[in-house]
Amino acid sequence: MFRKATLLVGLLLSHTLSAATFSLPTDGSNMVGTIQYHSVEQGETMANIAKEYDVGFLSLMAANKGVDPFLPQDGYVLTIPSQIILPHVDYRGIVINLAELRLYYFEPDKGVVHIFPVGIGRIGQDTPEMTTKISQLRKNPTWTPPNSIRRDYLAKGIELPRVVPAGPENPLGDYAMRLAYGTGSYLIHGTNKDFGIGLRVSSGCIRMEPTDIDWLFQQVDVGLQVRIIDEPIKVTLEPDRSVFIEAHEPLTRTDGSKKSMDIPKELAWWIDEYQVSDQLIKAVLLAQNGVPVEVISASAMTQQE
Repeated sequence: MFRKATLLVGLLLSHTLSAATFSLPTDGSNMVGTIQYHSVEQGETMANIAKEYDVGFLSLMAANKGVDPFLPQDGYVLTIPSQIILPHVDYRGIVINLAELRLYYFEPDKGVVHIFPVGIGRIGQDTPEMTTKISQLRKNPTWTPPNSIRRDYLAKGIELPRVVPAGPENPLGDYAMRLAYGTGSYLIHGTNKDFGIGLRVSSGCIRMEPTDIDWLFQQVDVGLQVRIIDEPIKVTLEPDRSVFIEAHEPLTRTDGSKKSMDIPKELAWWIDEYQVSDQLIKAVLLAQNGVPVEVISASAMTQQE
């Protein structure tokens, strides 16, 4: 089902990966990367493997439904969700797609995009959609927990100080980028925890792996545009006329609402125009495995012309 370029990586890869950096397509494509595969070794967990490939924990679970994340079977071949349809946005600045739990840093002048897994706000403390900018860059930040968080900790028997100094006990990690949204309480920051990237675990901020935020912090400047979206469905019409769709589980918001998982309008138009079945599309939307799937082949498109 995947394109020939993807099938070529079907062999198990030896991997020593850094940040996922891709050249921006110049041929009209909207996809980057290729699917990779990992053979589970004794003692490995999905959390270890997600960190090794720098993909989100939930993304790895979604791509391998039914596999025990804590005790995957030795020798089982996991699908690494490292092929990605780029979100339908301007390719500039930082773009965070909450539904994917991914951060994109576009450098159009260099023709590249860097993609990272992130943690976002848990239900009840949702990370909002926004278009804003970086208003402050702070190395070794202190943390001033709001009263709501201090109350939450106190309910667990932990009394937080009014200001947590920089250091290993600081949940912001070593770097923080403040966003100019509302009162400025939202940050993109590191973490002092080993777990939580690619999950809904924060109080609304965007959480990154320490090595990822270390790199990103050095690249950006105050004033850089940051756009946060929530798009669980991404579609691309590729240069060869094939159509791919990537579906993620929609986020449940505090009010119980979710983004619709209906067939997108442009895809419904193609289905009607080229008289193709929508059964595979519906299956992909239902599976929500976060991996691009070809749902209309190039041959199906050309046969109807």
